[in-house]
Amino acid sequence: MAKEILYLKIANIIEEQIFSETLKIGDKLPSIRALQKLHDVSLNTIKQSFLELESKSLIESRPKSGFYVSKTSNRKLLIPSMNKLKLSEQKTTSEDLITKVFDSLSDKDITRFSIGVPDPSLLPIAKLNKGLAKVVRNLAESGTSYEPVQGSANLRRNVAKWAIVLEGKLTEDDFVTTSGAMNAIFNCLMAVTKRGDTIAIESPVYFGIIQVAQNMGLNIIELPTHPTTGVDLEALKKVIHKVDVCCFMSNFSNPLGSLMPDQNKKELVELLTYHNVPLIEDDLYGNLFFGTVRPKPCKYYDEAGIVMWCGSVSKTLAPGYRVGWVAPGKFKDKIIRQKMAHTVCMPSLYQEVIADFLEHGRYDHHLRNLRSTLYTNSLHFQRTIEDHFPENTKISQPQGGSFLWLELDKSIDTAVLYDKAIQQKIGFAPGRIFTQHDQYNNCMRLNFGLEWKEKVELDLKRLGQLVKNSL
Repeated sequence: MAKEILYLKIANIIEEQIFSETLKIGDKLPSIRALQKLHDVSLNTIKQSFLELESKSLIESRPKSGFYVSKTSNRKLLIPSMNKLKLSEQKTTSEDLITKVFDSLSDKDITRFSIGVPDPSLLPIAKLNKGLAKVVRNLAESGTSYEPVQGSANLRRNVAKWAIVLEGKLTEDDFVTTSGAMNAIFNCLMAVTKRGDTIAIESPVYFGIIQVAQNMGLNIIELPTHPTTGVDLEALKKVIHKVDVCCFMSNFSNPLGSLMPDQNKKELVELLTYHNVPLIEDDLYGNLFFGTVRPKPCKYYDEAGIVMWCGSVSKTLAPGYRVGWVAPGKFKDKIIRQKMAHTVCMPSLYQEVIADFLEHGRYDHHLRNLRSTLYTNSLHFQRTIEDHFPENTKISQPQGGSFLWLELDKSIDTAVLYDKAIQQKIGFAPGRIFTQHDQYNNCMRLNFGLEWKEKVELDLKRLGQLVKNSL
């Protein structure tokens, strides 16, 4: 613990020097060895300090040269604004707009800033194919038999092993496998709500959460959410007496990319435990952190079993495999009974392929490469947006995940802009689809989980020009 505090202390000293402009943009930082001697600490402590500063986009590494104060340390653009709590406003649907965005995915010529999955070039497809062949050879009846309702024991064991952020609090018996994270969330809602109940969610929020809640006849309260620190707990406290269940993405939310501080997570779990309100925690992006350590989920602070921790490999490994899971706490038996009634069991094959990859495919190595690429991409995107979008553009600064949230001039309707962009083979997700209210019409979500190449950069610049032409 002392070591952790020490590296953060050194990082904070350098951060203060950057913000006071003692260290200016482009300045070279002292070498790792020089800082080690200055602070009388280990080389590893200084390296951790530098990683922390890199995760905040304050410094950048230049090969064979050292570390420099990053251009994004003094960003020209502000972060997006936070909305206000809306309880009585007219609710509308954006189904047609969502359908339009998804229909565009069939055109392979469109640059997909719109879709929330990593580019195939960033995934270990050859290794997964090898694993598939291996599993077909070794699995009993080549995977044609029924498996236990709770899911592949091999997959659950490996997921539990990978959940080291929970420090051994979960075992394979605590997990139930699902068809991706959305299926996990649906099962959780089925277990703890009935038609007419009220769900509290972030705002803006992934549109799939709104769709499933509306289809289940739930009332939705959208809580103000800060682009950096996540859901506003004070707003939640005001409406907690009306809420039957919460569904939050505490680590690198979609679409904002916000990261809830540990203290907020702890306070949130204590609040919900006191009021006996279940929390469905969507932790899809938790492994895509840009800092030194994976952030803890809310599940870490759960003593009463009220947190239903959902995850999958859709954003890190294999979107189309639809392999997900949930650690449902005290609702496990109900989830298993529901799964039995709805699907009997999951297909064995892809679960075993993912289990094999987690165990033998060097998942940690793949994640390190993916995180590094996504972090570099986020910097490329932010710089290009600063240089080619209007000066009053507001842009999020995520510390992980794969999304940027842009707030444009109030005069711009991104649903109209979307039609113009698609004509030029550029896709993005209009802000209106991330809410049930008439808001975020001047916002957009961009996925930076693409291979950064000349065409992607050019299309991002062209999108900026389209925004300027719309003013």
